[in-house]
Amino acid sequence: MLNEVSFEDTCFVMPPGPPARVLIVDDDALILETLAINLEDNGIETETAESGEAAMRRLSEDANFDLVILDWKMPGMSGLDTLKAMNAAGLDLPAIILTSLTDQIFEESALATGAVDFVDKSRSFSIVLRRVQIILSGVRGRNSSGEDEGSGGVGEAGRIVVGALTLDRKAGRAFWNDAQVPLTLTEYQLVDELASKPGRDIKYRDLYNLVHGENFFVGTGGDGYRANVRSFVKRIRQKFKDMDESFEQIENYPGFGYRWREPE
Repeated sequence: MLNEVSFEDTCFVMPPGPPARVLIVDDDALILETLAINLEDNGIETETAESGEAAMRRLSEDANFDLVILDWKMPGMSGLDTLKAMNAAGLDLPAIILTSLTDQIFEESALATGAVDFVDKSRSFSIVLRRVQIILSGVRGRNSSGEDEGSGGVGEAGRIVVGALTLDRKAGRAFWNDAQVPLTLTEYQLVDELASKPGRDIKYRDLYNLVHGENFFVGTGGDGYRANVRSFVKRIRQKFKDMDESFEQIENYPGFGYRWREPE
């Protein structure tokens, strides 16, 4: 169940322009109301649907949404079924899967179907809000012109190649030896930040701020953010190692942060 919190200290400013529109799909009326109220309190317009079928009917009438939030486990069409139906209908809309099904196999299925993120319902709403804001602000495709401050090679617009790694910034996807790595949006951001600056040490705090925003705190103690970053990096490493046992590109600088190993 989503926890209600205050978001005044997330220090995230949406870009100028008309309010973003988000379609929320969940069979739980309380979650629908909680999500809608909190997103609207943060300047985001929302509409709700209580089933995948209702969502598809609404999208057939008006697909002018910036994001769709889908509950996975719903009667009738599941969130994954709804995402597949959106794909079949040619609806190119970013989608977040919001669920209590936290096993990695579900996450991988959601990402393989085209979801841009997979969020555990037990997380605080501030985490959900941050993920929504990142997508709406276009951070998943940041610097999509293909320009890059690091030493990674730039190919076609929005794609960066660093050794065996290819980053597609427009789609927010990472590929290792041409095979897609099943990264969530947050994990992709961290890989992009490290790999686009190979050989450069990135501080724990800078990596944490990239995910959560400045002045946002999680974990226990003054260094709780370090444990949070380590947890993310551990998951990222494992996903790469599942594809390539020899993967060792993410190096730790003890007490400071992480770096992406420079290609040989």
